[in-house]
Amino acid sequence: MSYASVLKPGLFAGQTHVVTGGGSGIGRCTAHELAALGAHVIVTGRTQSKLDAVVAEITADGGTASAQAFDIRDEDAVKTAVQAMVTQHGPIHGLVNNAGGQFPSPAMMMSKNGFDAVVRNNLTGGFLVAREVLLQSMRDTGGAIVNIVADMWGGMPGMAHSGAARAGMVNLTETLAVEWAQFGVRVNAVAPGWVASSGMDSYDPAFTQQIIPMMSELVPLKRMSTEAEVSSAICFLLSEGAAFISGSCVKIDGAASLNAKLFPLPDHDRSRPYQGFHRYQPPKAVADSD
Repeated sequence: MSYASVLKPGLFAGQTHVVTGGGSGIGRCTAHELAALGAHVIVTGRTQSKLDAVVAEITADGGTASAQAFDIRDEDAVKTAVQAMVTQHGPIHGLVNNAGGQFPSPAMMMSKNGFDAVVRNNLTGGFLVAREVLLQSMRDTGGAIVNIVADMWGGMPGMAHSGAARAGMVNLTETLAVEWAQFGVRVNAVAPGWVASSGMDSYDPAFTQQIIPMMSELVPLKRMSTEAEVSSAICFLLSEGAAFISGSCVKIDGAASLNAKLFPLPDHDRSRPYQGFHRYQPPKAVADSD
């Protein structure tokens, strides 16, 4: 089997794309789709073994990929890693700023260290990687950047640190789209809502058991997203078909962020998920809730 992308075969042939946080979840899925469309994909993260496993999967499927392990929060490590990527693989055509993470907590219970850690993961780290990719490659060759944020419109109760960081990344996306247009660089974002992804298994089981069954009921399309539905939007924004799209944030949330709460949401099964990722496995948290 191979990845069933809706995009044109060979779309990214001869190109190099970087996916941060590519060892699992949306990042892993996106890396597979980019490779299936012809790109050489560099997956990055902090755990070499997870990255190597994704590279092995992509290679087994007939694609090409490599791994670069580093911490996006470490400025010197980011500079060194990007330099190594460019030296080994040439110009970087696309960057998917996907790495990040958070933990559920009421704001009044968050420590400064906990708040800072999430902001560094979800905002500062993404800025550092984007800046170095620009300075070491895209300033001369152009390219496209897609930042992964979240459905934090109207606040993010229970994850104030992540909401603040993701809102900051949306604003950063808009700013960089203006500043870096002169270099032929487009910068966009996607904001996934509730995605049935492996990241759900990183939360406390008591949290997921309580929250996951409620999610689909609050989405007008009455389901969670697949990883492939997020990846397809990312890949489109990286493609030449999005050549005049920059500074935008695409919501991938089944209209959940538009639900006025007072409007009744009838039960239905009319929304059919797109699942192009042939290696997808549902997170245990979702499987256990079914």
